[in-house]
Amino acid sequence: MSEALALPRDLASSRLRLILVSPEDAADMLAGRRQSRWHPGYPRRDDIDAASLVRPGAPADPWGPRHIVWEQLAVGSIGCFGPPIEGEVEVGYGLVEQARGRGLATEALACLLAATDALGVRVRASVAPSNRAGVRVLATAGFTELRGSNDDGELVMGRPLGAA
Repeated sequence: MSEALALPRDLASSRLRLILVSPEDAADMLAGRRQSRWHPGYPRRDDIDAASLVRPGAPADPWGPRHIVWEQLAVGSIGCFGPPIEGEVEVGYGLVEQARGRGLATEALACLLAATDALGVRVRASVAPSNRAGVRVLATAGFTELRGSNDDGELVMGRPLGAA
């Protein structure tokens, strides 16, 4: 993959904006500082873990974590665990409990996948087998390849290009 291959900085759907986590946002998340533009339940532990991927002082990486912004508040995060390797990336996402059950994870994932498809990048995701909602989101987005499980016992699922 070319190093010039990059996701757009700005991604949006009909209800959501996927805003890159800046180094300043990541520093606040890691230090436990709150921002007024964040839902009271955000960031979750997984969001803080994702923020740890942001390099201090470096520009926000379009392949890194993004805030999922709904109704002017960050209610979760979505992003890739780095740039593509051999044409594939891994995605992770999650929402605060109060934002679940509204189709927001499905919409955020579809928005990100439209951008990865446009670049010809395949996507995989890991999900706990007991996380029925997470499995349903992945299935809705076209993740059909079951690739076994990872060291944490999570299912690893892949998605053919343009499968949505």
